[in-house]
Amino acid sequence: MARPPVSQPQVITLGCRLNTFESEIMRELGEGAGLEDTVIINTCAVTGEAERQARQTIRRVRRDRPGAKIIVTGCAAQVNAAAFAAMPEVDRVLGNEEKLNPALLAASGPDVQVADIMAARETAPHLISGLDGRTRAFVQVQQGCDHRCTFCIIPFARGHNRSVATGAVAAQVRALVDKGFREAVLTGVDICSYGADNPEMPGLGGLIEEVLAAVPELQRLRLSSIDPAAIDEDLFKVLAEEERLMPHLHLSLQAMDDMVLKRMKRRHTSQDAVAVVQRIRKARPDIAFGADLIAGFPTETDEMFANTLSAVADLELVHLHVFPYSPRPGTPAARMPEVPGPVRKERARRLREAGAKGLSRFLKGLTGTYLQVLVEKPRFGLSQHYVPVRLDFDAPVGEVVDVRVIEAKDDCLIAAQDKMSAA
Repeated sequence: MARPPVSQPQVITLGCRLNTFESEIMRELGEGAGLEDTVIINTCAVTGEAERQARQTIRRVRRDRPGAKIIVTGCAAQVNAAAFAAMPEVDRVLGNEEKLNPALLAASGPDVQVADIMAARETAPHLISGLDGRTRAFVQVQQGCDHRCTFCIIPFARGHNRSVATGAVAAQVRALVDKGFREAVLTGVDICSYGADNPEMPGLGGLIEEVLAAVPELQRLRLSSIDPAAIDEDLFKVLAEEERLMPHLHLSLQAMDDMVLKRMKRRHTSQDAVAVVQRIRKARPDIAFGADLIAGFPTETDEMFANTLSAVADLELVHLHVFPYSPRPGTPAARMPEVPGPVRKERARRLREAGAKGLSRFLKGLTGTYLQVLVEKPRFGLSQHYVPVRLDFDAPVGEVVDVRVIEAKDDCLIAAQDKMSAA
């Protein structure tokens, strides 16, 4: 494991895009703040498996860096601080609010500093200079969640919904564009709830309109996962009218059987999700849809699973994040009758297989078309649909280039330079 310069901590990120953003804040806060030879592990708590992986990572870091100071933070640390503090490998445990406080992050302080996250009522905007080693930048627009899905512990790790001021979001995007970033990703715990905590603020669609108007030089704007039950009219409008908002949406579906959705305490039905996809696709025919899906939720029968599986093809989903259900202690679902582990794994395999077939069909349909690719590394990038593209020419990393798709191969596209645009 390569060591970072001694003037800054090494930050290991587990979990979501919001964690990635917050890890960059901690990395920047740690520069020159007395955190030499320190490893910060930013954990995830979305499943029991995620917490197990966090403990595994901590033990590995201690083996690789026996003299380093290990600080554990993030969602798993927030909800299970005592368990991490009890690990002999861990020096300090910080909660989700404390980890972004430079004084607390750098201080020696108590071994455990984890406040009541449900008491937090504001989210301070954090300006970062970029994202180390990345060509796209994540921008936090909100924090927390006011919903109570039966499988999810995250509201108790992140607190109530709290929106970042619209002007602060635009200022962050402006700062990143000035640093040379071509693409920004709006992220948070529940971004479709943006503005719901303040009647004077716009919703997510209005925020997007204001950011794009305030930063006309931004070439590409992308959204992290969104809730199909909470897409506002302004968001439908901006998806239809604004080409700089990328034609790629990742939906937090979780399932496509109504009984399972009810037991998950989701706010949409399967028909609601179908209607959302159809409406957006009518307005933006080239859009690519991804989805989060849980395989083997408690009480899920073969028939219920079949409804979710068939929806992958019916909705033409091409980017799937599939999770075999993993009981999360402290959630209502953890008390429900479980589907056997091997059945969960097999259902997850079948969902991933269906997703791979959907992606293959989508890629073949792009053959011969012209795309715009953000170059991520030499001769490789991602299209506006979040599709991997291998380039047969050299292009500067971080630039958006016009290409012509030659063929679809495996799980990516092969593309040549669009000579007319290049000229």
